[in-house]
Amino acid sequence: MVTELNGVFKTANTVVVAHYAGLTVAQMQTLRRQAKQAGASVKVAKNRLAKIALEGTDAASIGSLLKGPTVIAYSNDPVAASKVSVDFAKGHEKFVILGGVMGKTALDPNGVKALASLPSLDELRAKIVGLVQAPATKIAQVLNAPAAKLARVVQAYASKEAS
Repeated sequence: MVTELNGVFKTANTVVVAHYAGLTVAQMQTLRRQAKQAGASVKVAKNRLAKIALEGTDAASIGSLLKGPTVIAYSNDPVAASKVSVDFAKGHEKFVILGGVMGKTALDPNGVKALASLPSLDELRAKIVGLVQAPATKIAQVLNAPAAKLARVVQAYASKEAS
């Protein structure tokens, strides 16, 4: 368990820690399902084991947050874990975000919320593709416009001579 958690803390770009006391099993399953759909994972681990696993990782600053019934959400996408956690916390008041870490940067609950408000990696990719495609489409329209106008002028002359 410690080795697995250590691997998670070393590879995950974002780790969010939250209290989950009072949530039902069904609510936790919903959280796990939402996390999986977003490309994140959720794990409940013994705090003592998690603190041991944190040693020597960039996420070591969250060790002080591991008190009481805590759940760890993590993802390789810098936004996914925090977005899932914040969205879930909005609908479940017993799910309380304590903080997290992104790389070597420790985050308080407000930092996690700010990170969650950023667009995800897929959204950013879609925007970049849209920006790249837009000029190409406009160039094609500009290049085709003179040819279309010329074709209409020739057609108009042909129609005029025919009548």
